[in-house]
Amino acid sequence: MTAALDAAAKADLVAAARAARERAHAPYSRFKVGAALLCADGTVVRGCNVENASYGATVCAERAAVIAAVADGRRAFAAIAVVADTPTPVTPCGICRQALAEFGTDLTVICANTAGETAEFGLLELLPHGFARG
Repeated sequence: MTAALDAAAKADLVAAARAARERAHAPYSRFKVGAALLCADGTVVRGCNVENASYGATVCAERAAVIAAVADGRRAFAAIAVVADTPTPVTPCGICRQALAEFGTDLTVICANTAGETAEFGLLELLPHGFARG
C-alpha cells in the first residue's frame, strides 16, 4: 500500500520538486527535471538532473534525491514528486524506477508538469516486474 498523502502534502511535494528543477544542470538536453523525495521521517530531500558531457555520468533528478537521502542516513521513503516541462505529467525513467525500488516498492509517485497537471501512481504500477534484492 502506498503512502496516503493529503492534497496539501502532495502540493508541497510538487512545489519542492518544481523548485529543485530550477537548479538542474542540463546544458545538453535542456530538459530540466526536479524531484522531491518524502522520507518516512517527514524529511523532504530534493534532487535535480545533472548532465555531463560524458553522458553515462549524467544523473537523473530522482536518483540525485535518493543518493542525497541515503548519504544523509535515510533509507525509508513514502513518496516522490517529479516535475518537468512536458505536455503531460512526466514519469521517472526505468533506471530511476528500479533505483527507487531498491529501497521498497511501497512508494507513491506523483508525476507533474510545469503546467500544473499531475498524475499519481504506486511504484509497482510503473515497475511491475522490477529486479528484487535477493
